[in-house]
Amino acid sequence: MTEHRNRIITALVSGIVFGFGLSLSGMLDPARVQGFLDVFGNWDPSLAFVLFGAVLVAFAGVRIMRGLKHPAFDDMFHLPTSKRIDARLVIGSTIFGMGWGLGGFCPGPAIASLSLGLPGPLIFVAAMLVGISVHDRGAKRIF
Repeated sequence: MTEHRNRIITALVSGIVFGFGLSLSGMLDPARVQGFLDVFGNWDPSLAFVLFGAVLVAFAGVRIMRGLKHPAFDDMFHLPTSKRIDARLVIGSTIFGMGWGLGGFCPGPAIASLSLGLPGPLIFVAAMLVGISVHDRGAKRIF
């Protein structure tokens, strides 16, 4: 029970830190994301700096993780084992990218943006949940 509680507390703190970072970097504003994708118009490079910072933090985190035997509150790391690039990955990535470009959100910023109380993030998250549900109930059988 204590280990389960620690996992929940760790996930909560991680989510709060992630949401704070997204807010601090301005990534809760869909116009910033769409400005980054508008390379032939009024291009906004700020997302590139955020992505570069995230890659540096992730690189350091992976290096630290490799030196550990297991996470603090689990018996093993749960990492993806497949390195195959197949139609399912390509189609899913394309749909993800289209949703990101059209809505200006990816899942993390969309959920963090719910705290702003605006209708746009609420519609995006609702559509995202429908997409996840459709995938879990049917798309796995197709691909």
